[in-house]
Amino acid sequence: MPKPHVPCPPNEMMDILSQLLLRESSDPDRAAAELDQRLRSITHDEFRSMIDLANTNHVLMRGVQVFLEVMRRADDDVRAEWAENALQAEQARITNAICFLEEICAVFEEQECDVAVIKSLDHWPDLGSDLDLYTDAASPAVIEVMRRRFNAEIAPRSWGDRLAGKWNFLIAGMPEAVEIHVGRLGQTGEQTGIASSLLDRTRLIVVGERTFRVPSIVDRVMISTLQRMYRHFYFRLCDIVDSAALADSGEIDYRELRSAAEHAGIWEGVATYLLIVSDYVQKYRGRGINLPSFVHDSARFSGGDVYFARGFLRVPIMPQSARLYGSQLTGLLRKRELEISARLSLLPWLATAAAVGQKITGNDKGIW
Repeated sequence: MPKPHVPCPPNEMMDILSQLLLRESSDPDRAAAELDQRLRSITHDEFRSMIDLANTNHVLMRGVQVFLEVMRRADDDVRAEWAENALQAEQARITNAICFLEEICAVFEEQECDVAVIKSLDHWPDLGSDLDLYTDAASPAVIEVMRRRFNAEIAPRSWGDRLAGKWNFLIAGMPEAVEIHVGRLGQTGEQTGIASSLLDRTRLIVVGERTFRVPSIVDRVMISTLQRMYRHFYFRLCDIVDSAALADSGEIDYRELRSAAEHAGIWEGVATYLLIVSDYVQKYRGRGINLPSFVHDSARFSGGDVYFARGFLRVPIMPQSARLYGSQLTGLLRKRELEISARLSLLPWLATAAAVGQKITGNDKGIW
């Protein structure tokens, strides 16, 4: 009598996605064969769960493409069709969003407002759930362009949005919000130093047949660190995959990165971010990323402290992340960056208010 099928819990589904994306493509070992066998027995409900988790972690295109290749090798037409349909639907969403993104960037350039795409294109060929841009134009000019040229509606702003200098715009025909960072970066808008040089250091990348301005490699790593280690306190799987690929390409100048991150007061956070990426990759492909010794020496904790919960890889807030925050604030105070320090000191109050709001109303959006 066959054993009853046991549904795959979320943590095991994250493990499957991680193996799909991080194992060596030529890996012939038993673990790879076992994974392929597990995928060939996946139910439709489990496949839908995998799609949801991959979508949340911005790896749907890459993860499902590998799944499709496994199904084609196994001549499993049914599961291959599941994958093809999921890829087709996601590609349609991405194509629509990228068309809007190109037009938005072009309009800003027409108005002589410098703009760069931040975060959103780091995941290519995947795309996040909103479109992020940075500009040093004045907020009234940004609002006027978005309203006049795109008939955009301004989404309600939280306390955190106001501090960070962020505006979210909703455009008819595009499910994704357009989040524009104006003159500031960081959860409380404390990172004016990184912001002030970001546009001068941009590079051009080609996405499909379109060209976009994006941050330098150094700025890209620092922005990822700000988002994961100093704001959300969790990693998406895309952060691991994207950063590992960037490191493997040899494009990261670690000495330049250390200099820029030390100036911004976040070097220990950057080093910790990179070590977490390396440790997670090591777990699935047997080798981490090649980090200089000074990165290891500066990291405050490792990937062993990260755990899966509620769809993401969680970074412990106490005491690990709290110490990073304290180090950042102390460094700014020593440099007598009083206005920036004052902004950053509001972060614990925002976080507390958001937690209380989440508990009472089930929503922290008006705060965080």
